[in-house]
Amino acid sequence: MATGKVRYWAAAKEAAGVAEEPFEAANLEELMTKVTAGRENLARVAARSSFLVDGQPVGRRPHASVVLEEGVTVEVLPPFAGG
Repeated sequence: MATGKVRYWAAAKEAAGVAEEPFEAANLEELMTKVTAGRENLARVAARSSFLVDGQPVGRRPHASVVLEEGVTVEVLPPFAGG
């Protein structure tokens, strides 16, 4: 079980109501289950978001396979419009 911080960007930040928060979780799936519990809007945004773990993209890997190390930063990046 690792501790770290999760950062929210754009719509994820709005849905979470905070820019970042601490967490304790073993993998990305557990983390997202914990942070979205009771937060329906955040769960919707997170379902279509991309994730960075210490700056590295998660891509299409199953979230249960993304092991979180102690002190890690996870970033939740919702789809961005424009460009």
